[in-house]
Amino acid sequence: MGYQPELIGGQLLLDLLNTVSWRLDDSRWIDLLSTPAALDDWCSAVGLSAPRNTKLEDVTRVRETAYLVVLPLARGEEPAEVDLEALQDLLVDALSQAKPTGVRPLDWTTDDLPATLALSAARLLEHEDLSRLRECQDDDCGWLFMDRSKNGSRRWCSSRDCGNRARAKRHYQRVRAVQS
Repeated sequence: MGYQPELIGGQLLLDLLNTVSWRLDDSRWIDLLSTPAALDDWCSAVGLSAPRNTKLEDVTRVRETAYLVVLPLARGEEPAEVDLEALQDLLVDALSQAKPTGVRPLDWTTDDLPATLALSAARLLEHEDLSRLRECQDDDCGWLFMDRSKNGSRRWCSSRDCGNRARAKRHYQRVRAVQS
């Protein structure tokens, strides 16, 4: 396995959205699903079948469309109407390919990876407590996650990554202030 994804989102769609590192910094922006092998590794990590005949552009389209809807929600804002319409188009297409797997609760399945990912967006928006949806507080990160902590106080996508960087920055600023 080449690419080892960090699955910190707490939900399939969020883990897909987090396949872009440094999303909010154009100079460091990295697409972690830029090759078919990386997509295979990600699918394996999240428990999906390896994609057959899936174009990376189709997965990227789902990811970027969903991000434009989910990010504002994490910030306590409403998504733009045009972004909601684009997500609706993806969901209509996904449902046209899907078969119901149960009605209590209603759930759908499909063998098409982009459709599966679009349906995951619907699950997030329909079934998750969006008041627990968070954006990492690192200014450049842009990763999203469900805060499942007891008191709802999680601030970072990863305490080891963005959290450590923030603590180190605060420490450096304190030391510099004392030395001044």
